[in-house]
Amino acid sequence: MASSMNSLEAIQKKIDAVKLFLSVSLSIANAHTVDFYTCNVWDQFMAVPPVEVLTEITLNGDHKRAPEHYLNHGNAKKITFGFCDDSKRLVDVAEFLEAAYAHSLPGLGVCVGRTELLQSLRHTDNAQPLEEGAVVESDEFMNSKKSHEVQAMSEVVASLAQRCRVKQVIDVGSGKGYLCSFLSLRYGLQVYGIDSSSVNTHGAQERNRKLKKYSRAYQRHSKANRTPTVVPPSGQEDLEDIAPEDNSLPELDQSDPASAPEEPFLSALCVGMVEPTSPRVPPSELSLEERERRKRENLERKARSWVNSGGMGSGMLYSPLTSYVTAETELKEIIGELEDAVMVGLHTCGDLAPSTLRMFVAKRELLSVCSVGCCYHLLSEEFDPTRQECPSSSVCGFPLSGYLREQSWFCGRNARMSACLALERVSKGQGIQMESLFYRAVLHVILRDHYSSFKSEKRVGNVYSKATSFVDYVWRALRRLELDGSKLSDGVIQGYHDTYRPRMVEMEAFNMLKVTLAPCIEGLILLDRLCYLKEQEDVAFSTLVQLFDPLLSPRCYGVVGVKAPGTELS
Repeated sequence: MASSMNSLEAIQKKIDAVKLFLSVSLSIANAHTVDFYTCNVWDQFMAVPPVEVLTEITLNGDHKRAPEHYLNHGNAKKITFGFCDDSKRLVDVAEFLEAAYAHSLPGLGVCVGRTELLQSLRHTDNAQPLEEGAVVESDEFMNSKKSHEVQAMSEVVASLAQRCRVKQVIDVGSGKGYLCSFLSLRYGLQVYGIDSSSVNTHGAQERNRKLKKYSRAYQRHSKANRTPTVVPPSGQEDLEDIAPEDNSLPELDQSDPASAPEEPFLSALCVGMVEPTSPRVPPSELSLEERERRKRENLERKARSWVNSGGMGSGMLYSPLTSYVTAETELKEIIGELEDAVMVGLHTCGDLAPSTLRMFVAKRELLSVCSVGCCYHLLSEEFDPTRQECPSSSVCGFPLSGYLREQSWFCGRNARMSACLALERVSKGQGIQMESLFYRAVLHVILRDHYSSFKSEKRVGNVYSKATSFVDYVWRALRRLELDGSKLSDGVIQGYHDTYRPRMVEMEAFNMLKVTLAPCIEGLILLDRLCYLKEQEDVAFSTLVQLFDPLLSPRCYGVVGVKAPGTELS
């Protein structure tokens, strides 16, 4: 990694470039879909027809003009990123799309790949060979998305631990403990999982109990001369009990081997990311003998992993702890056996991700960090005029760096909501549910026209999923808002639908522009976190790394930092 390309000054220049672009375009991301028709949002921001926007997005997907094209022009009036300088409306869709790509993390060229990072970590003078324990097939006890994330991140975390010569890992926001378990089983690390939810901690403890039970059963079975027809001890749960369902994945017909949830995801993974699997046969088509053989093999493999990684000696895979932590938290009060450690966070929500970086900087015993954030809409913003999420007495999550704080920069909640959109998935046809957004926007018109106060303190909520039609949706929404329905009739409600239905294409095109802006807003948030680490004198190395396949895991970027005075990464 060339240090000049990843220096504090270089990162600050990248931040300036993204800020310049967002200063022109961020208003699109901050426009609220609910107000789309009541505030005539399309005419307010757009000077081109919606069909032109959709056509340009479809036909010109490769918008990869060099970032220098924009940076070298400075604030010249001709640089509008597609917006008219006078009206502030979008007039050139192609230039806007090119600018959006140029000011995303891929376009800025600021991220390193996971393989490149691993090579750098393993080729330092004090790095030790990566020690690996038992072979653990993570897709046996978690879904394919989680398996992909855990395997990719755990190798980076283990390499950080080896480079810093530590054996302890602290996982903040550990949830059900998937990453913790894998780090302990696969790499023999002593892991402490900290989560503020006692429900999650209990779930992690339950998974530990079940894996420990498998190890004991394996020891009993290994002493006996089993035959292929021996039935495992009664009371054995199936391995699926260890992995709760992930509701973020689409429901698939389990009776059809071609639609089994693992296969579409595994086929999209990088070569070597997971072990190849044989085609799945529905359990109903397996003989009793085959089902028992597979259950026994799974039992042996899981128990073998546990025994080989030293689990029987420690009694637990890792230590799940329930606590709310901040940069001011004394970790030694939570972890009595605390030593020098690596701090990690896999998809830590909202302010927890910047808090993880603050803890890394503040705690002498934390020698490295690997943080992957998510849920940007839950971030608190110090300089947001509305201050909806950040009480004046608390520390806010954005901006984190002194550089952006000096400029009092803020994004706005709707923009942070837009940052959560997944461009890669939408571009592959996994689009936004437009009809529900359309229903809500037209409902807002009805509330404006027929009810004196349409800024209700009550929320409409998810009534769309239960509605059979737009008329049904409106009636359900009125009941939820506790409004008088006698002012309307089915015919009047349907009339609103028919009036605005031809303009639904405007909303579709506008939301595609929001999706296009998502990587730029996310990029600014992550560059701010990287800049924060660059500003710290005792952080010798820091970078942004793409850890995951964005189609599988849209929040795919990690912030990595290492405290190692006197040592440089190549």
